[in-house]
Amino acid sequence: MRVAKWGNSLAVRLPASVVEALDLKPGDDLNIHVRGKNDLALERKMTREEALDIMRKLRRPLPPGFRFNREEANER
Repeated sequence: MRVAKWGNSLAVRLPASVVEALDLKPGDDLNIHVRGKNDLALERKMTREEALDIMRKLRRPLPPGFRFNREEANER
C-alpha cells in the first residue's frame, strides 16, 4: 500500500482482501490499534443497529414484581 496526502492528513487504500475480510462498506468506521513499532490491528466498528441487536439478544425478563428504585440504586 502507498501512503498518499489527503488534505492535511495521510491516507492509504485498503486492499480488496482486507475489505472482504472485515466486510467493509463505504462510510464504515474502523478502529486502528498500534500494537508495536511496525504492527497495526484493524477492526470494523459495530454499527448502532448491530450493537442494539446484540443487546436485544441478551435481554432477559425481569423477575415478577420487580420495581426499579433510583434512590436505592444510588445508595450502592
